[in-house]
Amino acid sequence: MPLARVREHVNPLSAKYQVPAIAPNWQQIYTNPNQPLHLDIGCARGKFAFQLAQLEPSWNVLGLEIREPLVTQANQLRDEENVLNLHYLYCNANNSLQPILESLPSGVLQRVTIQFPDPWFKKRHQKRRVVQPGLVKDLADFLPVGALVFLQSDILDVAQEMRDRFKESPDFELQNPDWSQENIMPIPTEREIGVLDAGNPVYRALFTRV
Repeated sequence: MPLARVREHVNPLSAKYQVPAIAPNWQQIYTNPNQPLHLDIGCARGKFAFQLAQLEPSWNVLGLEIREPLVTQANQLRDEENVLNLHYLYCNANNSLQPILESLPSGVLQRVTIQFPDPWFKKRHQKRRVVQPGLVKDLADFLPVGALVFLQSDILDVAQEMRDRFKESPDFELQNPDWSQENIMPIPTEREIGVLDAGNPVYRALFTRV
């Protein structure tokens, strides 16, 4: 399957992305919608989510991505490979997370990853970054106690901002005051592989819902 050609970054604040996504019928998506769910926010082409779903069949995996062609292609590959515990959803996480999460069976969301999100380096563009206070609150509202949030970036400023957003919430507890050297996930993302192969650091933080 040829890869979809899309813009590397899209502005989540533009009018096109202001309509919240409609959650699907999870009974029609997953063979067992009551399995624990891993949510990957900003899944891009979905390779990490695809590999994770195959590696952990006792979990359901949901990838959220704002670039619709990537979601369409990822779901096509899922169907071709008949991966029944995996789904990709086209949405803007900053306005769609709440309706998506409230539609899920209670308590199934157990793990969230936000990995190498768009950095938006310019100061005036940083309001476009995905980890905003509203997103942290939405996750706090729907994650059960003990659930995990794992953050990664190779951009220190981005990693610090993500970590600070979650540290500001009394609903999350940072598991290590220093940057973690360990990727708690069983597989790396494509971006992570490239960064480490180039000899550059990855900044990681793990939070628990308390």
